[in-house]
Amino acid sequence: MKYLIIGAGGTGGVVGFHMAQAGKDVTLIARDAHLESIQQKGLTLQTMWDENTKTIPVKASDMQHYKDRPDVILVCVKGYSLDGIYEFICRIAKPQTIVIPILNIYGTGAKMQEKLPGMLVTDGCIYVSANIKEPGVILQHGKILRIFFGVRQKEEKCQLLEQIQKDFRDSAIDGILSEQIQRDALEKFSYVSPIGAAGLYLNATAGDFQKEGKARELFCTMIREIVALAMAMGFPFEKDMVSVNLQILSNLPPEATTSMQRDVMAHRPSEVDGLVYEVVRMAHRYQVPVPAYEKVAQKLQGEIMCEKNSHTEGNVEIKREKNNRIHCR
Repeated sequence: MKYLIIGAGGTGGVVGFHMAQAGKDVTLIARDAHLESIQQKGLTLQTMWDENTKTIPVKASDMQHYKDRPDVILVCVKGYSLDGIYEFICRIAKPQTIVIPILNIYGTGAKMQEKLPGMLVTDGCIYVSANIKEPGVILQHGKILRIFFGVRQKEEKCQLLEQIQKDFRDSAIDGILSEQIQRDALEKFSYVSPIGAAGLYLNATAGDFQKEGKARELFCTMIREIVALAMAMGFPFEKDMVSVNLQILSNLPPEATTSMQRDVMAHRPSEVDGLVYEVVRMAHRYQVPVPAYEKVAQKLQGEIMCEKNSHTEGNVEIKREKNNRIHCR
């Protein structure tokens, strides 16, 4: 099968490297110096835990020059970049093409399906910690590399999804075709949202969360608020997500940070809307108290968007209510 990965950063770069190394027909969509380096020198993956470095040839293109017709499209861009890829997907996709978003933000698949009604868009999520170290070089922080994907409606399931799972596993990726993808995506969200939000709120690294203290306490509190939200949404977790997420965290190097932290610190667009403010919106919708998220959202809104008189980021508006809670809409 022919795979296209849109986004060659920490997520797409790692997945593309492993699939290409396994001999799968995969092409990365990249841009600027990163694209030029991959095309000229290959893609390099450095693994932090064993200080190993390997470079392999990987097909890469930008959206303008990609002319193929992929069977599977893996979407690995940040949530704020989605609007810029729909026209491209419509141009290159076949009616049978399957689109698998593996973003941090919960609910992305359903939102993309509305924009791409003529094809199957699954839900999905990935467990990986990596970033672009320099053009053409991806630094992977921890060993975990796991992709959950699946359809929201059972009648949408098709045999091709099982082949995708096999291709992932052939590529040293723990691919899991989920029967309950909305719950599994929320489980991932219960890690990536609290770690990103708490890390940004406290300017903390993985090492701060790995030991007892203020950072770890906030991280665990925010996980519990996601657990309560998932219960209200009808997707109760079957695991102790605090323990699960602390175990994931324990495998990271102490200096590791989240992509949202790095984006905000570099004054780049970030996923703070989907990872923090969206939790407050969902909590209000399902009438679930999330005081830790409200506290974090209020501080981040003040620090990141203070220059905006309307107190907005995108379509998010945050107001103080009489009971000192914040309201995001």
